Amino acid sequence: MRHDGRQPDELRPITIQRQYTHSSPGSVLIRGGDTLVLCTASVDEDVPPWKKNMENPTGWVTAEYSMLPGSTSPRKRRERNKIDGRSSEIQRLIGRSLRAVVDMAVLGPRTITVDCDVIQADGGTRTLSITGGFVALVDAVASITGEGASTVPPVFTASVAAVSLGHVNGELLLDLNYAEDSGAEVDMNIVMTGPNDDLPGEYIEVQGTAEGRTFSHEQLNEQLSLAETGIARLTELQQEALGDVWPL
Repeated sequence: MRHDGRQPDELRPITIQRQYTHSSPGSVLIRGGDTLVLCTASVDEDVPPWKKNMENPTGWVTAEYSMLPGSTSPRKRRERNKIDGRSSEIQRLIGRSLRAVVDMAVLGPRTITVDCDVIQADGGTRTLSITGGFVALVDAVASITGEGASTVPPVFTASVAAVSLGHVNGELLLDLNYAEDSGAEVDMNIVMTGPNDDLPGEYIEVQGTAEGRTFSHEQLNEQLSLAETGIARLTELQQEALGDVWPL
């Protein structure tokens, strides 16, 4: 039993609240335990300059990530002119993860930007950003037609979610909070497509680091298996949140 009462293979309590703000077509407040992330998705009827020279420009999905000053204690300095290396790495990860499940040709010559702003941080900010960012992205795509899910073009090839896990005091744990993550001997972040037709999802990105000790091939397989369990549950939560707008 963990200090917050969870079992080793249990996610933190997760809630996904859609349409949290009204200025963006996709807006999601996702909460995992004490971590809160606001994900908004905005549509721009334009493409990056490097795509404009294409004969038939395809669409683009990108992401930005930041931690608000009051999201941590002590206060995190605001990133005004240049983001730090960690934020840059995370927003690239979010962008790669979302692009992996979007058919850019079907999306058409437009750009969707997913902004992930951490309101409160207690571990798992990048994984929650991806999980919530996908829900916001679906709502943004649905807004392009202005009609129901049945008329939304098949922009999405799969869903995507992400989860953290690691070995803490020799025990494999799913969905680490900050206390667990800071003391983990092995730390992993797994990004996968959601399961479909009783088949497990496929991997988009695997980030694994030996923080305090190395890990074996067998332990790696155990971690990947546990990640699949977490991704399956997160996909269910995404589908429940989106309801009739679920695109798959």
